[in-house]
Amino acid sequence: MKPIAIFRHAPSEGPGYFALFLNQHAIPWRLFHIDEGAAVPANADDFLGLVFMGGPMSVNDDLPWISPVLSLIRDAYAKDIPLLGHCLGGQLISKALGGVVSKNPVKEIGWGEVSVANNDIARQWFGETKQFDSFHWHGETFSLPQGAVHLLSSTHCTNQAYAIGRHLALQCHVEMTEQMIRDWCEIGADEIESARHSPAVQSSTLMQQQMQDKLPPLHHVAEHLYRHWLRGLAH
Repeated sequence: MKPIAIFRHAPSEGPGYFALFLNQHAIPWRLFHIDEGAAVPANADDFLGLVFMGGPMSVNDDLPWISPVLSLIRDAYAKDIPLLGHCLGGQLISKALGGVVSKNPVKEIGWGEVSVANNDIARQWFGETKQFDSFHWHGETFSLPQGAVHLLSSTHCTNQAYAIGRHLALQCHVEMTEQMIRDWCEIGADEIESARHSPAVQSSTLMQQQMQDKLPPLHHVAEHLYRHWLRGLAH
């Protein structure tokens, strides 16, 4: 079986709960450490699917790996090889498919409720779930590429997720683990402080106080999403 390719763009923003999910289902995967200079594959055919994680950079930055990643995404989309993006990863998919990534009205950092859109495609991805608390850490947002179906929104960000066929792009983070939240709070302490007046930014203390209660239901949502995404893989 071909592996799933997972792309890491920052040391602290690995696959998290998604890797645990794949291991539990005996799905092979390969991690590309883009942050350490790993070469971007040229051919999407080598993989069952492509998964892009988060990162502190912007997809609009002049970084050497962004152009080949966008080309790889377009190659996978043309061949209907499933794509999955988390936050920056969702923004990369959007930009590759003709969407626009721009500044969100406010930064979202910490726990916040998202609402599932009232359409049949959203119900396929989220089942009976109507709202849930997700984790957020972003200052930019994506527009929906042509043909995309809107899936999620929050009070402070209209486009939290969309699907195009078997491809899924998320602005919010469903892949979080306790350790990832602790690491992000430490690494992002200055960012939290500078954005503390935003109505959508929590303190690091509050984020960590809430994670034991909020992570199990978030993982339940993530499992439903990931199971649906796996159905699109060509074995």
